[in-house]
Amino acid sequence: MADQIPLRPVPRSAQRRAAYYSSAAAAQRHSRYQAEDESSHLDEMPLMMSEEGFENDESDYHTLPRARISQRRRGLEWFICGGWKFLCTSCSDWLINICRRKKDLKARTVWLGCPEKCEEKYPKNAIKNQKYNIFTFIPGVLYEQFKFFLNLYFLIVSCSQFVPALKIGYLYTYWNQRIPSDMVFLRTSEKTGSCFIRTDQLDGETDWKLKVAVSCTQRLPALGDLFSINAYVYAQKPQLDIHSFEGTFTREDSDPAVHESLSIENTLWASTVVASGTVIGVVIYTGKETRSVMNTSNPKNKVGLLDLELNQLTKALFLALVALSVVMVTLQGFVGPWYRNLFRFLLLFSYIIPISLRVNLDMGKAAYGWMIMKDDNIPGTVVRTSTIPEELGRLVYLLTDKTGTLTQNEMIFKRLHLGTVSYGTDTMDEIQSHIINSYSQVHSQNSGNSTSSTPSRKPQPSAPKVRKSVSSRIHEAVKAIALCHNVTPVYESRAGVSGETEYAEVDQDFSDENRTYQASSPDEVALVQWTESVGLTLVNRDLTSMQLKTPGGHILTYYILQIFPFTSESKRMGIIVRDESSGEITFYMKGADVAMSTIVQYNDWLEEECGNMAREGLRTLVVAKKSLTEEQYQDFESRYNQAKLSIHDRNLKVAAVVESLEREMELLCLTGVEDQLQTDVRPTLEMLRNAGIKIWMLTGDKLETATCIAKSSHLVSRNQDIHIFRPVVTRGEAHLELNAFRRKHDCALVISGDSLEVCLKYYEHEFVELACQCPAVVCCRCSPTQKAHIVKLLQHHTGKRTCAIGDGGNDVSMIQAADCGIGIEGKEGKQASLAADFSITQFKHIGRLLMVHGRNSYKRSAALGQFVMHRGLIISTMQAVFSSVFYFASVPLYQGFLMVGYATIYTMFPVFSLVLDQDVKPEMALLYPELYKDLTKGRSLSFKTFLIWVLISIYQGGILMYGALLLFESEFVHVVAISFTALILTELLMVALTIRTWHWLMVVAEFLSLGCYVASLAFLNEYFDVAFITTVTFLWKVSAITVVSCLPLYILKYLKRKFSPPSYSKLTS
Repeated sequence: MADQIPLRPVPRSAQRRAAYYSSAAAAQRHSRYQAEDESSHLDEMPLMMSEEGFENDESDYHTLPRARISQRRRGLEWFICGGWKFLCTSCSDWLINICRRKKDLKARTVWLGCPEKCEEKYPKNAIKNQKYNIFTFIPGVLYEQFKFFLNLYFLIVSCSQFVPALKIGYLYTYWNQRIPSDMVFLRTSEKTGSCFIRTDQLDGETDWKLKVAVSCTQRLPALGDLFSINAYVYAQKPQLDIHSFEGTFTREDSDPAVHESLSIENTLWASTVVASGTVIGVVIYTGKETRSVMNTSNPKNKVGLLDLELNQLTKALFLALVALSVVMVTLQGFVGPWYRNLFRFLLLFSYIIPISLRVNLDMGKAAYGWMIMKDDNIPGTVVRTSTIPEELGRLVYLLTDKTGTLTQNEMIFKRLHLGTVSYGTDTMDEIQSHIINSYSQVHSQNSGNSTSSTPSRKPQPSAPKVRKSVSSRIHEAVKAIALCHNVTPVYESRAGVSGETEYAEVDQDFSDENRTYQASSPDEVALVQWTESVGLTLVNRDLTSMQLKTPGGHILTYYILQIFPFTSESKRMGIIVRDESSGEITFYMKGADVAMSTIVQYNDWLEEECGNMAREGLRTLVVAKKSLTEEQYQDFESRYNQAKLSIHDRNLKVAAVVESLEREMELLCLTGVEDQLQTDVRPTLEMLRNAGIKIWMLTGDKLETATCIAKSSHLVSRNQDIHIFRPVVTRGEAHLELNAFRRKHDCALVISGDSLEVCLKYYEHEFVELACQCPAVVCCRCSPTQKAHIVKLLQHHTGKRTCAIGDGGNDVSMIQAADCGIGIEGKEGKQASLAADFSITQFKHIGRLLMVHGRNSYKRSAALGQFVMHRGLIISTMQAVFSSVFYFASVPLYQGFLMVGYATIYTMFPVFSLVLDQDVKPEMALLYPELYKDLTKGRSLSFKTFLIWVLISIYQGGILMYGALLLFESEFVHVVAISFTALILTELLMVALTIRTWHWLMVVAEFLSLGCYVASLAFLNEYFDVAFITTVTFLWKVSAITVVSCLPLYILKYLKRKFSPPSYSKLTS
């Protein structure tokens, strides 16, 4: 990668470089979170992405990408080639910004039950997501139609027919129960003081999240007391991040005043669903300031690349039309009202731009959509946007969600490693027997102790280290896994059971088969389900305690003293519990190996075994514990509570206090959990890679999970290295990390959303250029807005076509931003499916959708578009020859029904039958996905192929017209009969020449059109001499002209296939 993208400093003195690196390293070690005051030093060490930067030693490196991008054409050429559109867009954006000036977002204080104390006005809690309103609908629709030159041209031509002096023929026309706002959670009907919410439409994760009510308001005797207390909530200013929140709750009428810190677990974001109980909250953000709206982007009108290319060709045809008309008027000598003659010639030659082009293409797209939905190999597929099926054949980047898209979101416990012994799925029964034996011994000891005097509950000092037995190590590991989590068991209510939750009933519910587990991560549920399978079952949990049931049916109670939830920064979670029976306080922790390796005591096996499990595609967690004395815990608790009340740098202070406990912890075990992939994900991803499609995985999940899925799904091949972009906060850190990354060769990139935001802020062009060189990119902890932003970055910097695929509401922005959006109907609902251009039921269907239907749609539309243009060019050529021979008269060659029939019943069926053509069979396209690479180059429809068709049209039009003029006898009507009949036969033969795979409907279309023409001859007395067209002379003259116009082309096609065959012909032979 470094060979293509040099990334070196501008030549400066060696001393300055050395000084910079030493100072940057020191700053990184001592003050990662300081303000970015090193900008002046960074300017001395430019980060270049191309050689041209090294020649400009004086320019600031930060402005180089913009300078390169801004080097565009100026003057008249710039204005004609899109400058006018740029100016219009800029003016409209300026007007919109004037009309919609955004108010600065600020933190706010919200008083409970006292709206009159609010000093500021906040937006109404109304969310508008319609695309048009009553004023913008008509202008918007007209703009979307007439921004295509083809439609604008025919509007002008149609309007011209209202002028009598310009009328030359007929006039043709073409008609073408969610949470309503962001709240702080004050009170719930659940006695535990907590509830579950579903966030599938916010972050795409299907697991329920546990939310905790503010303890001060939850303890109030009655609901009405909420309005009698004097309290307020301080909330930070609205922001995009859905995973964090900082605020405080203050009650002033108590003595002393109550101050509680608020975090993400005390919030209820809009668009989430309450899954248990009822909740009461105080609204802090409304309308456009809610997290869900701030993470939503406006949809765009999607236009296919083929339509844009045809639009360019239409402009070229228009220039040819104008040039030809000017030449005719010039050769006329500008006699008489020449400007009227000029416009008449423009209308005579208007068939150069056929109006049937748009009709045929739109009908073709509708046919492709019908074929996709009727394909039995991809059942349930729905085409929701009929304007861009060809985009499926032009894709270069595929951006995919993880949860529910690549995976089934179903976890299975696969491996437990204790250092000296490893247990897999086939040896879990051994663990179960060890657990049964260890708890039976513990219970018998407790029974013996109960007959004697009660022993002291004070924890014993740590005994000298001796090698524990395998049974005791398994016992400790399983107990740690059963306690260290945020899982809550949920029991479905049964008929006949009263709503009162007495402990006798709870004890009866412990054996309920309808028990389900809810947690914020499916990994957690998989671990607790596994401990249940080996005999230790989590049966009850609330905010202060949890209860486990042993294999013998005894209940063990543990009091929850503190919980440290998982964060993307810490990469671990912990819990401090007190055993009710012994009084022992234990700190359990589990997390990623990179975070836990420095926390646990020295060992020689952890790193190696983590690598082994990761290569198997398992998600690993390291489990450890530490025993605490009462004095140690009390000291920790006071420092921890003080840190949680901080307004500034709360997260840093809390993390520092927790880290004081995380020293020399005892390593218990290493677990391996497998996330079940969707069916045939691996072969589908391999097929897409072989097709030249680069795949980026954008997920809201944590980095370790995303990396494991990237490996197990073979998104990253086994022989590829993975570069994990370390977390960066400042410009200097991003600079150094990019320099480290550019030295890596052929490696996949894994980066978090926060680090990505910093890189794009300072080094957007450089980062995208580096990332596009990677075989695969994984972006984790991405918000919905970030996903859409990445799509737009790829479109802007590469100019290639992008496809986004997802299954949740958080993927909608990404799907709508991509050139082609695909939604999967899954567990997360149908929001992504309904917002997408194409809806599928399984990820594996995308292979056939792209390789087969994408290929066919693009190839067929390219052939159809060019053939329709050929059909218009050939008759315009004949008109030009006719006018030249007859003293440049602006008189139509064919009139009335002949022109109508030519574009409809005489040639429409054979030409439109090209939508059934295919160059390779579907099985071959799936077997050799490398064929897809040719499509992305756009060779089927280019200026080269367009010019070839233009030359063919000029040749055939000239032969048909001059041949008819040479062979006609006495009357002009004979010229019309000979030339028009030869023209119809030539078109039918040219369709046969273009077809690569015959379909029975194509044969029917050919003979149907020919039969319609022959049958209509009897009714065209106004245009043909019926006596003449029934003679042998007419037949041989028509046959001769047709053979001369078509035979050379057949010979050339044969020679080309013989000596320069296309890539697919080698496979089909």
